Amino acid sequence: MSDPAGDGPQRGCHARACGSARAQGLYRTEFEHDACGIGFVAKLQGRPSRRLVDHALGMLVRMDHRGASGAESNTGDGAGILIRTPDSFLRRVARQDLGLELPAPGRYAAGLVFLPEDDDLSNACRAELAGRLDDLGSEALGWRAVPTSAARADLGPTALRSMPRIEMVFVADRDDTSTTTEEAERRLSFARRLFAARKIATHRGRDLIEAHTSSSNRSPTLFSPALFSICSLAPDTLVYKGMLLPHQLELFFDDLAAPDFRSRLGMVHSRFSTNTFPSWDRAQPNRMMSHNGEINTVRGNVAWMGAREGRLSHPELDAHLHQMLPIVEPGGSDSGNFDNVLELLTLSGRPIAEAVMMMVPEAWQNQDAMDPGRQSFYRTHAGLMEPWDGPASIAFTDGRVVGAVLDRNGLRPSRFQVTSDGWVVMASEVGVVPLEPSRIVRSGRVEPGRMLLMDLDEGRIVGDDEIKASAAARHPYAEWLEAGRRSLDSTTVADHVGEATSPEAASSPSRRLARQTAFGYTVETLRFMLRPLVEQKRDPVGSMGNDAALACLSEQPRLVYDYFKQLFAQVTNPAIDSIREDIVMSLETVVGPKGNLLDLGPEHASGLELRHPLLSPEQMRLLEQWPTGADGPSAPAASTSSWSRIHLDATWPRAQGEAGLAEALSRLEHQAVEAVARGVVLVVLSDRAQSEDRVAVPALLASGAVHQALLRERLRTQAILVTETGEAREVHHHALLLGFGVDAIHPYLAYESLLAADADGRFREGEDTGLFSETELLERYRVGVGKGLLKVMAKMGISTLASYKGAQIFEAVGLGAEVMERCFAGCVSRLGGVDLATLADEAIARHDDGFGAPHARDEHAATNTAAIREQELGNRGEFHWRPGGERHMWSPTAIGRLQQAARSNDTAAYW
Repeated sequence: MSDPAGDGPQRGCHARACGSARAQGLYRTEFEHDACGIGFVAKLQGRPSRRLVDHALGMLVRMDHRGASGAESNTGDGAGILIRTPDSFLRRVARQDLGLELPAPGRYAAGLVFLPEDDDLSNACRAELAGRLDDLGSEALGWRAVPTSAARADLGPTALRSMPRIEMVFVADRDDTSTTTEEAERRLSFARRLFAARKIATHRGRDLIEAHTSSSNRSPTLFSPALFSICSLAPDTLVYKGMLLPHQLELFFDDLAAPDFRSRLGMVHSRFSTNTFPSWDRAQPNRMMSHNGEINTVRGNVAWMGAREGRLSHPELDAHLHQMLPIVEPGGSDSGNFDNVLELLTLSGRPIAEAVMMMVPEAWQNQDAMDPGRQSFYRTHAGLMEPWDGPASIAFTDGRVVGAVLDRNGLRPSRFQVTSDGWVVMASEVGVVPLEPSRIVRSGRVEPGRMLLMDLDEGRIVGDDEIKASAAARHPYAEWLEAGRRSLDSTTVADHVGEATSPEAASSPSRRLARQTAFGYTVETLRFMLRPLVEQKRDPVGSMGNDAALACLSEQPRLVYDYFKQLFAQVTNPAIDSIREDIVMSLETVVGPKGNLLDLGPEHASGLELRHPLLSPEQMRLLEQWPTGADGPSAPAASTSSWSRIHLDATWPRAQGEAGLAEALSRLEHQAVEAVARGVVLVVLSDRAQSEDRVAVPALLASGAVHQALLRERLRTQAILVTETGEAREVHHHALLLGFGVDAIHPYLAYESLLAADADGRFREGEDTGLFSETELLERYRVGVGKGLLKVMAKMGISTLASYKGAQIFEAVGLGAEVMERCFAGCVSRLGGVDLATLADEAIARHDDGFGAPHARDEHAATNTAAIREQELGNRGEFHWRPGGERHMWSPTAIGRLQQAARSNDTAAYW
């Protein structure tokens, strides 16, 4: 076997759709995930090496099985290589091809650019980039046509049809305003300005392409060569990639075979695009990382990133920041989205390892033995950014350091080897680079939540403990947390509210029955859903599936929750076991106004910690009554002296009929946006005003509409959104509310129903008195719901509620575009279906069942209509068939016909 150190050669969220696959039919760009092969080779000491590039390319070829191709065996999902800038090679080709003498290293950048094949469009894109570079103190020195050979690489028809024009741009740093003499600072400043120019130019260029495509009446295709994508543009790194198979990469790009193409770093990626279409720009490595796995929370991550853009600020970027948005480029894969945010965090001045720790934190919540300083780092950043969660092995680099991190569950392989002469190999598996066993001094795997890091400038491997100790020591996180972070733990209630506050006030039996009926409670709700949550402290399960009619086809008025189905992870295999792997699971979240992501100070450690998303009655009162002055939870925050509150009435007058729902949603959206814009922090959506004359807005519609309105205005990260509702009671209901952006839930009617059922002896048959104390009863319910939420999250490959919240990991069945765009933007309803008017009719039908239709009420008993009705909940037969109830696939008639067909071979009975 040969050794890398040997001698001699060896070959080895805005709707800009241009440059990405467009939605066609059932295909949606947001369903892009990767499950791939990644790796890197790094040389800790010595000069840049041609040998290293050869071994990186050889590694890529040996991971061909981790990539994929479609029906065409010579069209790949994507392959590429990222290297540390090959200075001598670039100087030669710039001089040889363009007659350019490049500036000193660090004062210039070279980038690979995909351009449209149309001459006018490609010229416009070049001019756009050159103009933006000039605005930001840089200069486009020249454009070089990158030599390629599609014939030698034997590219397939699809790859050829979608292939863009590929060029290299050389950029010089002309900014002489910087006063720093530190080379690292000058380099970082240059990289920031390149980033800004690239973002603005890409957005504008894609708009030009889209306008041109529209004006020319060209029908969009999934494989459009009208592509403008800057693969990389940085002083320290260079990327070559494409819609290629691993072995085609070097054959396609002539540059990669040049003898003077040398580097001390080579990161490669072989793409397997799960249930997606490949494209040239989605190939990896991205600009700073490559990824094997999937980011299951990407919808929420992208939405929250969009909301944070309203608070972004940086001295070097402020003049151009609004033109750079959105930060997350539309149409990208989950890996591409991750790369966009990682790049932003790094350019803010954070070391890249620290930025990765923010985005992929280790499991710290349940780690009592963790160093307090490290835990303080994670606690602080939990209030700044939610984890990008899912099974992930991520290799990352800024050209100066290179490393790898594994997700907290460790569900992706990442193996590394170190040789005695300073070579480090990390990949999805061993054996991808031939190493002499006698030279291997260290080998192992990247462990869950741990990091492998090489500092190429210092020529050493940095240990995980050193990385995290260094990050934890950069700021006094523990002091910030002590001054600014508060907890809503119920043990603090007496200190702030007082013992005299009564528990959840119980309605009269008739009032409670009216509310329950209006919110869709049935006998089955109590028997099959709520009782198991208390008695067994777990989410009830069924063995035969759900054979009831879909909500959109049902003849019964159904809750909005019933129109949604939880998605499952595409490539998280095996799924997380939320019981045996509970050490990595967490329901803890931090809520409150978020600061500027490009800065870090004491205000970022403020906020309110919630250990559970369901607020107890005492916690709800504490949240509402906690002083908002110097002793309040937000007093340390620099942006405001108090957390003001607003209660929004989530009901509408029954007299308005179905039109009242749309008006109520508009009112809630306007009130929430106006309140948060003027500094209100706590927004409570409450349907407690439900009465004979007022219909409750379905809680999921109200919450989704307000959440989306705040997202659109980039205000969502400045508010705590609490839903106080009598409607939500099942795990599925709570999961939907949280998944569509609610911070906390107060299910007051579920609590009241449980207390009443216990008082009636429902939890111990034959007993006249309650089995549980009030505190124990409600806590058992919260524990049961918590376990159910963890199970739901685990099914999707998500470990933390902070990541699940707002991630919208659902698919609607039978909801129309009007409802989806207003309340659940970004979620999919493939079939279309019912509109707001239909949902309003169903809400009114349930309301009239509970409170009585207006024309049927007794004028003198308007407040006691439920008392003259049967004092028992109805039973629509949603879980078990019953006459006149919900339609089921396995009705007595269907079973009888099946038996008749089986016994007598009766074809007519079968059909």
